[in-house]
Amino acid sequence: MPLDHHRETIRANWDARVEIHYASDDYGVERFVSDPEHLSGVVRFDRERLPDVSGKRFLHLQCHIGTDTISWARLGAEATGVDFSTKAIAAARRLSSDSATPVRFVISELYESPSKIDETFDIVYTGVGAINWLPDIRGWAEVVSSFLEPGGRFYIREGHPIAWALDFGEESRLVVRYPYFETSEPFGWSEDTTYVGEGVLTSPDTYEWNHGMAETLQALIDAGIRIDRIEEYDSVEWQLLPQMVLCDDGLWRLPDGRERMPFMWSVLGTRT
Repeated sequence: MPLDHHRETIRANWDARVEIHYASDDYGVERFVSDPEHLSGVVRFDRERLPDVSGKRFLHLQCHIGTDTISWARLGAEATGVDFSTKAIAAARRLSSDSATPVRFVISELYESPSKIDETFDIVYTGVGAINWLPDIRGWAEVVSSFLEPGGRFYIREGHPIAWALDFGEESRLVVRYPYFETSEPFGWSEDTTYVGEGVLTSPDTYEWNHGMAETLQALIDAGIRIDRIEEYDSVEWQLLPQMVLCDDGLWRLPDGRERMPFMWSVLGTRT
């Protein structure tokens, strides 16, 4: 799938985020360098939901600047991270070196990655905030499956599609504004700031696609991945809505009525 205008724009947007994210306290680059046992918050949450990764060949798709990938390597994985941003991979390689945590990082657009990495893995992992930048969920699932050994495990934790469909500026109600299901055309944004750190984005435009829960699960099933466990959560890693509050565990939730809807989901699966 060649890069079109939409995904070229997305890549430019993520290139522009790299320097800001690398300098931000939220990504904690300095803590990775100073503390050899430091792990990202995302991986601290996910490690209880994955089987032991020690000694496993581990592939992290859409790895950005590599903090989660490096965290899995610190838990014993033989880790490889893939991202389409040359700047992000350069930052990830720098962090790997500076933190003395060996990880292989590969530059590749997701749908092209099987042609760049000719091997399979014990575990394929997709972190938070990844598949909403992709236009074709079935193609994504096929890539995931192609990288897995028979019996290999797949894990994803992601923003819930019903959450992505909300009006993010509504302060008093939960209002559905955007498509829940995958559409051929994405919806576009233009914001000159990013979700963490300080600085102005030189490429503020970007695009996103939503993928319904059934669309995503069926794509994995059709690609030969058995669903072993699925979970939904009343929390999210960032302040998705203005009315959300930061809780003691570092996650954001609605201040009341938390049972009304999920904000994240996760799946653990096995390649059949």
